[in-house]
Amino acid sequence: MSQNPKRKASKDSGPKVEVRNVNVPGWTGKVDAVKYEAMRNALLRILPRQAPGLTQTEMRNKVVFHLPEHVFPGGEKADWWSKCVQLDLEADGIIERERTAKPLRWHRV
Repeated sequence: MSQNPKRKASKDSGPKVEVRNVNVPGWTGKVDAVKYEAMRNALLRILPRQAPGLTQTEMRNKVVFHLPEHVFPGGEKADWWSKCVQLDLEADGIIERERTAKPLRWHRV
């Protein structure tokens, strides 16, 4: 059986956490637990508890200052991780999308 050449072998076989995507009901994936927790803590630290929340750009710009350097050296891949964790927190009902805001904004519930 041959491996898919487009899939990279995972460098890290450490603990994983299951994530969901609020935009794709029923979908789940597994991601690095250490990076997930670091990003989750950073997002919850910067997101306000009520509207108006932060835009995606504002979240990405602020979150990098609250990430451990040893987990995200130089903020590497922080944009992808912020979106991944934001979608999962939204699916869990921990943060909320302000649907009438333009551009979209998110805040903690």
